[in-house]
Formats: sequence, structure tokens, C-alpha cells
Amino acid sequence: MNGHGSFCSWSCILIASLAWTAPNQCFEMCIPVMWLFLLQFLFFFIVGSGDSPLEDDEAGYPHTRYKDTPWCSPLKVKYGDVYCRAPQGGYYKTALGSRCDIRCRKGYELHGSSQLICQSNKRWSDKVICKQKRCPTLAMPANGGFKCVDGAYFNSRCEYYCSPGYTLKGERTVTCMDSKAWSGRPASCVDMEPPRIKCPSVKERIAEPNKLTVRVSWETPEGRDTADGILTDVILKGLPPGSHFPEGDHRIQYTVYDRAENKGTCKFRVKVRVRRCGKLNAPENGYMKCSSDGDNYGATCEFSCIGGYELQGSPARVCQSNLAWSGTEPTCAAIPVWPGSPTHHRGRTGRRVPDPYRQDRNKDYASSPSSAAQVVTSNSTLFLQYGASGQAWHGQGALCLSGDARDSLQPD
Repeated sequence: MNGHGSFCSWSCILIASLAWTAPNQCFEMCIPVMWLFLLQFLFFFIVGSGDSPLEDDEAGYPHTRYKDTPWCSPLKVKYGDVYCRAPQGGYYKTALGSRCDIRCRKGYELHGSSQLICQSNKRWSDKVICKQKRCPTLAMPANGGFKCVDGAYFNSRCEYYCSPGYTLKGERTVTCMDSKAWSGRPASCVDMEPPRIKCPSVKERIAEPNKLTVRVSWETPEGRDTADGILTDVILKGLPPGSHFPEGDHRIQYTVYDRAENKGTCKFRVKVRVRRCGKLNAPENGYMKCSSDGDNYGATCEFSCIGGYELQGSPARVCQSNLAWSGTEPTCAAIPVWPGSPTHHRGRTGRRVPDPYRQDRNKDYASSPSSAAQVVTSNSTLFLQYGASGQAWHGQGALCLSGDARDSLQPD
């Protein structure tokens, strides 16, 4: 080329392509080159942004030709969010060199790199996944268990339960949290329920006639543990079954323990009643002797009088089933003593009267240490008294004679 040619080789092409003008001396020479440059520019502008078999060969194109074009496939992470930025502020976030930060949603954790880079091989620098978080497996409580909604994974709720007879200790429901820990401490099942024991109902008994006690029997109650069924011995407080219970209320108590030392107790009462008549009293100047307790059903009371008195009324009375005494009320009446017939007026408890003037010692006068016997002679009264110094007759105008002398005084 000449000087004009060298001048028109690039400057002419540039001016012609931009301003559509060129010097006259090189216009004819530059026009073919100008069209060739323009066609080549349009070709790469339209076709170069699409896929091309040459794109796999990085050396076939300058780096500046695809640094702001889609290069890697779009990133999608299940249960996670992707935040990408293009290099040097470009538009496409999947262009070569783009960086993407991966964040998993609540309850999920990232497995893989937290930041990915779009590489020249059209692949991201790592493979990532967001997996659901999982809490440690719960321990199965002794004598119980638990049920979970979604195993041990995040947000799963587990509820504890205990076998019959056991009580839950701790939180009944726990939840797997985002920190991969359960919301509460593991629960346990403990035997806090006392064993069960049932006593018989109240025992009421009535004593038999002429008795003050009643023999009462019952079956020994058996305890039952609602947990493991193992109990200690049954402890009795009170009289055992088959005993003779006296009149009144008697408290009976049974106690049992289980292996956890829980105590179970039951109580009942034994009531013994003695049917009774009203109390009797000894008659004045007399005595009373009763069997059994003196006024209970079937008891018998016998009556007697002191010396110088004789019994009038029932000598014995019995407490009957209608709770009334048989017979009539007894009394003790004073006995008059006549010298003519002393033996006819002898009291039930009369004593012999020592008489130095009488030879017949078999004749008795009604007397006692606390009473006086009367001897009537010639319209006079004679008293025989016993004292600390002995016995003596007392009275004025009284005369004690032998039988013959006394008979001689009797009128014809």
C-alpha cells in the first residue's frame, strides 16, 4: 500500500464505520475493508451472546467476551435461601465468577460450603444441601415410654407416659428445638401411688346371755400394689380375728408397704354391745349377790336380809331378753321374837342367843351384831345387844328366867 493506503487502512475504516464519511483519496480503497469490519461486528454482537460450540473452549474467546453472560446453571437449595452477586457489578448472577451464599431455613442445617463460586467449567464449586435438624434420641423411661409426632427431628413433639401404678416425674411433653436440644429434661416414671387394701365393714355384735364378750372373726384383708404387685407383710394394729371382744368400740387397722415404701392403710371398727337391764340395789337391811356383770342379759341376782329381818318379795331375779327383771322387788322386814316360841321367829341370818339360865342350847333367838332381838315378858321389852365387850340384855323391867320359872309365871 502507498501512503494513502496506510492512512486509510484503519483510520478510514473507523471514520467510515462511525461517521459514514472518508477522504476522497481513500474512499474507494477503504470501502471493502469497512464493510468487512461492520459485518464482523454485527455478527459477534448478535450471535456471540448465545450458546456456541466454542464456548466450551475457554481459550477460543477472550475472558471479556463471557464474563457478564449466564454461565452456570441457576442455584436452588431446598429448605434454604441463595444470595448471589455477579462479579464487578454485572447483571447476571450466574455468570462466570459469581459468588452465592447459602443459608438454610430454621430447623435445617447446611451440609457443604456456605459459599459457592461459578467456575469456568460451568459448575459451581461445591454441592450443598439443607438437612432437617435432629435432636438426640430420647431414652425410654423405666416403667413407661413416649410417643413422638415426627421422631427426633426439628419441631417434633414427644409425650411421655407411664405404666399403671406409676406417676410421671418431669415434663410430660418435650419439643425438638432449633438448637438440636429438647425443650425439657427427660421424664421418669416413679412408684408414688400407695398400695390398695380393703378392710371389712363395721362388725357389730351382741353378747350372748350371761356373757360380756363376743368372739368376732373376719378374713384378713389382702393388699394390692398397682405398680409391680410386690408388697411387704400386712401389719395389724388391734385384736386379731377370732378374739373375744369386750363391750365397746374397738379400732382395727391394717397397713401394707410396697417396694417404694409407699404405705396403704385401711381401718374398721368392731362394736360389741351388751344388753342390760336397769341396775338393781340391795334391799335396806339386806344383801344382794349377782352373777356376771349384775345387770346384763341373763344375769341372776339373789337377795338376803341381815339378822333380825326376813325377806319379803322375790329371793332371786333374772335379767330377761326384754331387758326387764323377773319377779318383784324384795324388802327386808324386822322379825319380832317371842319368848314362848323363839324358833318360830328365827331370821335367815339369825344367831344363837347365849343364855346362861337356859340349858336347851338348841333354841335360837333372831339376833345379829347390829340389831336387837325382842323378848316380851309381862308387858316389858328386853333388848339383846352385841358390843365390843360382848353381848348383854338391856332394858328396864325385863326379867330373864329359865323355862320352868317362865312357865310358872304364865297365867292359868
